[in-house]
Amino acid sequence: MTTSIDLGVTADLHVHLREGQMMELITPTVREGGISIAYVMPNLVPPITTIDRVVSYKQQLQALAPETTFLMTFYLSTALTPELIHEAAQKRAIQGVKCYPAGVTTNSAAGVDPNDFSLFYPIFKAMEEEDLVLNLHGEKPSTDKDGEEIHVLNAEESFLPALAKLHADFPNLRIVLEHCTTKAAIEAIDKINNENKGEIKVAASITAHHLSLTVDSWAGNPINFCKPVAKLPSDKKALVAAATSGKPYFFFGSDSAPHPLHAKSKHIGVCAGVFSQSLAVPYLAEVFDKANALDKLKGFVTDFGKDFYKIDESQLVNKDHCILVKREQTVPDVISLDGLKVAPFKAGEKLEWSIEWRKV
Repeated sequence: MTTSIDLGVTADLHVHLREGQMMELITPTVREGGISIAYVMPNLVPPITTIDRVVSYKQQLQALAPETTFLMTFYLSTALTPELIHEAAQKRAIQGVKCYPAGVTTNSAAGVDPNDFSLFYPIFKAMEEEDLVLNLHGEKPSTDKDGEEIHVLNAEESFLPALAKLHADFPNLRIVLEHCTTKAAIEAIDKINNENKGEIKVAASITAHHLSLTVDSWAGNPINFCKPVAKLPSDKKALVAAATSGKPYFFFGSDSAPHPLHAKSKHIGVCAGVFSQSLAVPYLAEVFDKANALDKLKGFVTDFGKDFYKIDESQLVNKDHCILVKREQTVPDVISLDGLKVAPFKAGEKLEWSIEWRKV
């Protein structure tokens, strides 16, 4: 029986590290969870749309976790210009731009209209020229107007035509459909790559919690409520199959999204987000082990994402290897700092796997 696996220099291509006290609590847990490279989301308040702000935020994160490599992003909004994109890329301040449809998730009020991206085509053109990555929160906002019924269960599938159009209009722009939750999304990514038959331009990230949850897991359980919501058992099966397939356009992005415990427990307006950062790799190992696919885990959590993002080894603050070890542990009920409490994913449950770090 396998007792340890060298996963190399691991990467999580979608993390939320917040600000203030929450940032102080959460940022060190990136390494605790077995991740070396963290691709940081920009949906702060206000969102990150300037070079000075992104540089300052990265410095704060690096001070809290000096052994973790942080890759930074801008928030797509009307505050961006093609000139700013070119300047930020040339200064290597960012690796991508995150697009949030307005109102679909936490801190997305300043987002865009997913029915018409044309306003941002000059931005996408500049990104294509600089070979930056466009990260898409792939959902349409809920509505029942004009004969269109969009809700949490079909919001992602309803967005897929917009993804296809963006790729058709910008065939050389690298695009990631973030945190896939549906069989339809997996099929769409497969279709695009089967048709392209060349360099991968459109990829998808998959979270640990969406590999484990279905609609029944969050209905009545606010700790498991996130956006996009977990869907049907058939969708989860498709996600697991994609993650364990060895296809290089499916890779790990945790979308770990911490909220204070009281904000996940209130009876009205529960915050959307699952916190999985502190045990990211062990959560994945549980899924891959159950699928008899531990040999595919390194590709998913290390190789494929780093290849797609063209991560420069010279950018890394260290090259420690994450070692997955067969050692049982129990997920804590909460993690805390000076009264701030956050509930981890699968709190109180036993996991069969743990991680260690090996210096190289």
